[in-house]
Amino acid sequence: MHHRDTEDAEMVNKLTEQIIGAAIEVHKALGPGLLESAYEECMCRELALRQIRFDRQRPLPVEYKGVKLDCGYRLDLLVAEAVVVEIKAVEVIVPVHEAQLLTYLKLGGWKIGLLINFNVTVLKDGIRRRIL
Repeated sequence: MHHRDTEDAEMVNKLTEQIIGAAIEVHKALGPGLLESAYEECMCRELALRQIRFDRQRPLPVEYKGVKLDCGYRLDLLVAEAVVVEIKAVEVIVPVHEAQLLTYLKLGGWKIGLLINFNVTVLKDGIRRRIL
């Protein structure tokens, strides 16, 4: 591993910690049981308050055999152009949610993603970190 890779990895680790910190703060305030859109709204507010750069609902074109298709996919959040964050408010995270996150990472060329399910009693149980 080059020095630069180590620096990048550290930056991304710090970033994911900050994102999880923000999510825990939101979950503490709201608790489970709301709509995904409410958690997304509050996550944006929390990230802004922490001065963490993010893009919301970033369009994700699908490339197939050299053609870019607009299939209407959007990332919930892209933080600092590096971490894809998918927000859920579901009974349980199922494998297809994780597969979807990995597909988004692949399509966009990002390395790391967080799947955050706010519909849990303890937020730590609702977090999945995926590395491509």
